Amino acid sequence: MKICPGAYRHLSLKQNNLIMTFKKIVRTFALTSLLTLTAHSANAQDLLARQAPIDRRAKALDTMVINRLREAEDIEEPSSELYNDWNNNYAHRGGNLPDVYKIDLRGFHMPTPSRVITSNFGRRWGRRHQGLDIKVYIGDTIRAAFSGKVRVVKYDGNGYGKYIVIRHNNGLETIYGHLSKQIVSPNQTVRAGQPIGLGGNTGRSTGSHLHFETRLAGVALNPALFFDFANQDVTGDYYVFHRNTVAQESERATAVRGTSSSLGYSRENIQGKGYQSHSSRQERNYNTDFSNHTPRNEASADNGKIFYHKVVNGETLETIAKQHGISIEQLCRQNRIGRLTRVSEGQLLSITK
Repeated sequence: MKICPGAYRHLSLKQNNLIMTFKKIVRTFALTSLLTLTAHSANAQDLLARQAPIDRRAKALDTMVINRLREAEDIEEPSSELYNDWNNNYAHRGGNLPDVYKIDLRGFHMPTPSRVITSNFGRRWGRRHQGLDIKVYIGDTIRAAFSGKVRVVKYDGNGYGKYIVIRHNNGLETIYGHLSKQIVSPNQTVRAGQPIGLGGNTGRSTGSHLHFETRLAGVALNPALFFDFANQDVTGDYYVFHRNTVAQESERATAVRGTSSSLGYSRENIQGKGYQSHSSRQERNYNTDFSNHTPRNEASADNGKIFYHKVVNGETLETIAKQHGISIEQLCRQNRIGRLTRVSEGQLLSITK
């Protein structure tokens, strides 16, 4: 068959047109696909951008819920990871003593203004003395060293006498012995500095004093590791317990903050400057719930008036001292607390002017 050159050219032109059309279709499709993908990508990015704040709010809400659950658990069962149970009958409860444990000492309150230590932690009279003996008079106010929950309020005629055990969120349990009166109840939540009892001479005691113990998972630790009674302060923001070295650290603490550091017997060194003891009538009517108190004025024995300042949310020792025109040192001295103390909402502080 003989093909005409014109026909060949005609066919070639048609082919060229088809090829060009096909190329245009391919380019159009590719461009459309690219635009679609870009639009999808932009939409996805837009969705992600819109989702991010929601995710952040959800995460913040989850964190808040978790924190509130933890706080509720701490209030209900303080330091539950260290202790096997919650028991209202026995002073000493064993637990899971770790090799290393960081104890938070911030937010403390000295249990008594007394700077007079009469007996150290350790061996005494052929037996182990598990705490510090601090001189107090009968009727002197004894306060919770940290916030926590009262576990035991009992009487032991052959030992502690009238005593109180409080479990704290920092892992410690504190024991207050030889009291004349207990003014808290088992399972009651208390704040650092809240009155819990009155000094006495009950149980196995030869004179009025406070027997003060600090225990971690049931093991008695030297209170001088944490508290400096002579200076009415704690030894630092934290104390890190090491099972292998605590015995040596305890000996050093006794040497520095034991009876050798104790100040001489005087009413001021035992009860603090301007201290006013409670009468029997005042003891009966004493309100241990500071949250319901309203600030009131009271006559001072020394220089002027004692004003009670009720702490509101966000206040610090610095802002309170500035508000009343006194120094932080004066504020701390008047309330027998250290500069590192964190005040809590509803807490009462005395201001002498």
